[in-house]
Amino acid sequence: MEKVLVTGGCGLIGQHICSGLLKKGYEVIAVDREESGYNEGKLHYSSIQCDPTDKNAIAEVFENNKFDIVIHAACTVDNDLGPIVDDKQMSDSASIDRFIYRYAMTENVKKLILLSTDQVYQFPKTREPIREDSDLKPVTNYARMKYSSEKALISELQHHKNGVIGCIIRFSPVYTKEFTDNLTAKITDPKDGTNFVFGEGQYGFQMCCVHNLVDFILCYLKNAEDKSSEGFYNVSDKLLISASDIITFMRANHRLGAVIQRHPVGTIGKIKGLFSVNKEEKSNYRFLDLGKLENNNMLDNTRASKFASFRWDIHNTK
Repeated sequence: MEKVLVTGGCGLIGQHICSGLLKKGYEVIAVDREESGYNEGKLHYSSIQCDPTDKNAIAEVFENNKFDIVIHAACTVDNDLGPIVDDKQMSDSASIDRFIYRYAMTENVKKLILLSTDQVYQFPKTREPIREDSDLKPVTNYARMKYSSEKALISELQHHKNGVIGCIIRFSPVYTKEFTDNLTAKITDPKDGTNFVFGEGQYGFQMCCVHNLVDFILCYLKNAEDKSSEGFYNVSDKLLISASDIITFMRANHRLGAVIQRHPVGTIGKIKGLFSVNKEEKSNYRFLDLGKLENNNMLDNTRASKFASFRWDIHNTK
């Protein structure tokens, strides 16, 4: 039985990753600053409560266990952080990332997965899909933090050259049937918090059902056999989720107040000036960039689709 360490394993994303691993027969140790009852009591599961920056505690976890796989989900926004990512959180993440990577390399784990974000990409001006080799231009604090995490992992993999298979997952904002914050952020005016939609709401956002993310991780762990599988993977739903889809979903499953219908003259870009953009909004990982509505760009998850089918979406999420 392979043993897996999941940092940030008790947060929204981490607890689903741990649950999926347990169902597939792995032994799982979750490390997080706060405990979660989601997987407690399950066979072959244990959790250790410690701050992700507590290097002594992390070192003890490694020294007391022989891990085959490390999944680094700590300092992921929906696991550990609030919507506003500040300088201290960025510093904390940087300090622990390389520490975890070096321990993993020293202990010769077989596979090491980092959860990153699609926010690292420079948003294209055309409708071309965003591929793993597209230009990078992190804007939000969270994107800069994860880009630093990526570079640290790549540096360690190049330095050690010990056969560890490294995987960096760049995924879109997540949701489940109950976790809808990222969905509602797409129909919320950042100035006053009111719900709104342009026209009929037939414009879309690239999102990622948590269960698609978990499916990819499980399939990757099973099928990635050598260094040829190493690298970056875009993970998201197959299709964009439209603003009208979000409104319909929220009304069917949750409470949703009034939604204001706006009719822009010409393109949406002509009214972008109505929305103030300040430092706090750009440090918010749910930052709503209205310029993106005109292009409806999608992540190209062709490479990741070779491992997983991405069968979940807003209509069948659980």
